Amino acid sequence: MATAMLRPSFFARGDQSSALDLSSDRVSRNAGGSSSRSKRDFVFVVNPKGANGRTGREWKKLLPFIRERLGPQCNICESMTSGPFHAVDITREAIREGAEAVIAVGGDGTLHEVVNGFFWAGNPVTSVDLGPEHSTTLGLIPLGTGSDFARTFGWKNDPYDAVERIARGLRSKIDVGVISGSSGEKHFFINVADIHLSAKAGYYASKYKRFGNLCYVIGALRAFIGHNNWDLKIKVDDGEWEVCNKVTALCIGNAKFFGGGMKITPTADPSNGNLEVVILQDFKWYDFVLKLHKLYNGSHISEKNVYTRSVKSIEIAEVTSRGDIFVQSDGEHFGFLPAKCLILPAAIEIFT
Repeated sequence: MATAMLRPSFFARGDQSSALDLSSDRVSRNAGGSSSRSKRDFVFVVNPKGANGRTGREWKKLLPFIRERLGPQCNICESMTSGPFHAVDITREAIREGAEAVIAVGGDGTLHEVVNGFFWAGNPVTSVDLGPEHSTTLGLIPLGTGSDFARTFGWKNDPYDAVERIARGLRSKIDVGVISGSSGEKHFFINVADIHLSAKAGYYASKYKRFGNLCYVIGALRAFIGHNNWDLKIKVDDGEWEVCNKVTALCIGNAKFFGGGMKITPTADPSNGNLEVVILQDFKWYDFVLKLHKLYNGSHISEKNVYTRSVKSIEIAEVTSRGDIFVQSDGEHFGFLPAKCLILPAAIEIFT
């Protein structure tokens, strides 16, 4: 779609006053500096229907503070999503037009779409005019149902605190996970990809988001109906296939949390160049009841039927094909096995 068609509907300019520091140093840059160059666009991608409309209402309250706090530093560009995957398109267009930053405003679902907007056909999107050397920074203002990615950094679930973080302008590079299925098409995740029971629970939870974080409990109860632990095979770092018996859930973490605060991959670090794999084997429904607190504090990895491993890549397939083993990434339904995940080290710059 042509740029001339996109800018009027996607971008609403804020006030313009002083300039933004656009030094070439991509690590620990400060957004509050000065420069003789003109200010760049900070594009805020907002899902107004998120959290049953709460995101849109809170955004209206937050916008005056953003204009006051960030207006002197950048052009504030609002961009409201109108449906699924719209945030992907908005982000790609913003990067192509040379945006200094794209900030996801909403929950983990909005963040997931924005992250995917940093890529096109499996490759990073670059600015048309500024070239591949220009880096667009990712930002996050939590205003959705879940804020699992923010928990890894210890960030408060507070949008005003997030604006202050963006205003400070400190940035660092983080890894991004890549997931592909039988078609080979690549999708990207910043948090956790997971398979079987947890992915099925996430699929059902997405149907009950009107209940807030309770949706995760409802989703888990729905997923247990008719659930069977299943033998899967994995291939780590292009090695040999290994069989994992009676798999309940297999989680691949770039970050630590999913499902509304479960510390499922507690050793994951989005800046260490690895994915952390956690496999729960032969869990019964009562194990989740008895050990739920361990899933939230991360101590479940000490259980005898929990397997952990640090990998660069992992392939997962069924030993005996059923064709209905759920896969999700960042809480979004991806499809069914087989799947392959790998890590892209230092793929995106983010406000920290």
